[in-house]
Amino acid sequence: MSFATRFASLGGTRGLATALALLVSAPVLAQTAPAQRPAAQPARPAAPAPQQPAPGAAPAQQNAGPTVVQVKAEPSQPEWTKVCGKDQNTNTEICYTTRDFVSDQGQPVLALAVYDVKGQQPQKVVRFVMPLGLLLQPGLRFAVDQGQATPGRYVMCLPNGCFAEAQVKDDFIAAIKKGSNLNVSVQNQMGREITFAVPAAGFGKAFDGPPIDPKVLEEQQKKLQEELQKKSEEMRQKMLQGQSGTAAPGAPALGAAAPAAPKP
Repeated sequence: MSFATRFASLGGTRGLATALALLVSAPVLAQTAPAQRPAAQPARPAAPAPQQPAPGAAPAQQNAGPTVVQVKAEPSQPEWTKVCGKDQNTNTEICYTTRDFVSDQGQPVLALAVYDVKGQQPQKVVRFVMPLGLLLQPGLRFAVDQGQATPGRYVMCLPNGCFAEAQVKDDFIAAIKKGSNLNVSVQNQMGREITFAVPAAGFGKAFDGPPIDPKVLEEQQKKLQEELQKKSEEMRQKMLQGQSGTAAPGAPALGAAAPAAPKP
């Protein structure tokens, strides 16, 4: 909920359910959205850059395999969350099963939601919220464990992240229910492939189970908002302390002259 929180609110106070619910009335956005142009100068790297070789070490081979990043579930989101609602235009029921994932250091990495669109033409859509700095043109690929990869493409970007999506079939849903990891492969700014290994444990139980109570969801989002604000303030204080400690003698701390960030 943390990464998509900031994605949805541009600085963020709402949860993943809110972020991905913004698209609930457009379940097949990939068919209607215009193609996105790759960013000329990405804001920041989206994923950990490959480690530099130590002095005297042999250079890495160009055909080396992808960098694999094992992510884990957002600690404050212990289970996958299923949310259901109706498209007011078509009166179609739409449910999505969603979760946020972070690095070992607790930094937001990506968010994932699997949509189950009911109605006369049922369909299933996988949506990702990915970090900035990735090459948009090749899109992404995802596969359950060592299964066949499914291509996905980016459909919309905001200052704090990008949406990517792909339609899937029932066999994918069956596979992720039984699988261990959903491997999401992308390319960073240097064209190096990076694969995020997303744990799939518990997905099937949530997908097949009842949706979360709206009141419980609201309470969870409120709690997450408070935790995010607390972490953000802690990080800001550490940055200010670090900047103050490295300032030249007689020079003001960098944070002292910086203007206050605008509130979202």
